[in-house]
Amino acid sequence: MSDSPVDVETCPDGSVKLRPHGHIGPEDAVELRQVLVHTVRHVRPLRLILDLHDVSELDPINLGTLTAACALGDDHHVVVFLDHSSARIAAQLAAAGVPHQRLRHIMAVN
Repeated sequence: MSDSPVDVETCPDGSVKLRPHGHIGPEDAVELRQVLVHTVRHVRPLRLILDLHDVSELDPINLGTLTAACALGDDHHVVVFLDHSSARIAAQLAAAGVPHQRLRHIMAVN
């Protein structure tokens, strides 16, 4: 799907990397949630990496979805990391309840 807001890649070590793009708003919430739940509950990789380097904005619904993905991962023994977010988005995620150890490689400039 070329107009999908999320790219999915399986890494050589078995991790799954999800790469959302651009402004992730309410219109993207259902697809993002479906991809996250499917990956955690059915694929069950050891690690799920959300690479946020190309995300310019996250609405409150999707902030909650990413926060819930960490808890869902814990329930299914999948470690969820959020990588390469801007400092602003990392602060929003932390305020929404994402544990600081899950936020890696925070970028100083978006």
